[in-house]
Amino acid sequence: MANGHDHGNTPAAWAGVTIALLGFTVSGVFLTMAQPLGVIAGLVVVALGGVVGAVMRSMGMGKQEEEVAEVTLPAQQSGDEPAAEQTAAARADDGEKAAAG
Repeated sequence: MANGHDHGNTPAAWAGVTIALLGFTVSGVFLTMAQPLGVIAGLVVVALGGVVGAVMRSMGMGKQEEEVAEVTLPAQQSGDEPAAEQTAAARADDGEKAAAG
């Protein structure tokens, strides 16, 4: 897939979108015929498409979650010491650790 994206190509996505499209079609047909109950029925089918997609995703037919690597940030600097002094102190600590270990 392009750039690592699959654009939702899963059975859950296809089923949900297909049912919703059918609902919009039914609703549109009844809208042109001025039949409000048919329009409402079509919109219920649209909502049903969302429910079916969500249920299928929860059953494992949707996109699988990817593991995200944990990101660690460097320690925050306090405003007490200038950055150069903190760096020099950190290097001295590292040198002591290397000599001891």
